[in-house]
Amino acid sequence: MSFRTYHEVTGEDRSRLLAQVVAQRTRVTERLRAVDRLVAIVSGKGGVGKSWITAGLARSLASRARVGVLDADLQGPTAARLLGARGPLDVEADGVQPALTAAGVRVMSTDLLLAEGAPFRARDDLAERFTRRGLVETGVLREFLSDVAWGPLDLLLADLPPGAHALEDLAELVPTLTGALVVTIPSEESRRAVARTMRRALDCRVRILGVVENMSGYECEGCGRVGPLFAGTAGAELAAAFGVPLLARIPFLAAAPGVRDDRCTALAASLMDAVS
Repeated sequence: MSFRTYHEVTGEDRSRLLAQVVAQRTRVTERLRAVDRLVAIVSGKGGVGKSWITAGLARSLASRARVGVLDADLQGPTAARLLGARGPLDVEADGVQPALTAAGVRVMSTDLLLAEGAPFRARDDLAERFTRRGLVETGVLREFLSDVAWGPLDLLLADLPPGAHALEDLAELVPTLTGALVVTIPSEESRRAVARTMRRALDCRVRILGVVENMSGYECEGCGRVGPLFAGTAGAELAAAFGVPLLARIPFLAAAPGVRDDRCTALAASLMDAVS
């Protein structure tokens, strides 16, 4: 079975579908013209601390760069809460104004649009909604890119849901995507799942900027000693297998976010070096 793309359809396009798609892509391009770099934060499975890494990076960079965070995990948004971003959002002539944190980070997330505890969903009366779920989620991602007034940014971090599908959509919407930062935990299960996402990133011609091994151990808050938490060396193995740097190994620390953010300071510097 073969499929044709919009550009391969011949004859009269009475639906004007191609024109609509081109117009949408043009809006994304125009909106992101003032964004210097767009970096996707990805993983292969949930529970690896990807959103925490995103928030820590944003806070660490906010004092020296103009930073935004696009929370593309529509079903499980957490970046806004981690960054202390609050709604309601203002809609102005230029577009939707992202929430602004105390540190100056611009944030857009479905968490700022939904009632507390409400799930993200399409219209309730939509029959066989599973057939359109992907279209709806891609449409929301596109609107977050094109209809949000991000303004001039040095770096926009896109916190993507686990797996490769959102990265595929982002890479198609933004061909100039700077690259992807990959987050894993040390376990073999995580290594296998994350490797699949990394292979798909390369298939989509997305540059892999490096790997972060999160929860690489358990750090004692009192003495600073790091003990074992998960068995495995996924971070180093993935970096070696794909020929990319292991940018950081970050131990788990049961402390306030401000204390834990120190673990992202060196990573933030390494990330900026990688995208320069």
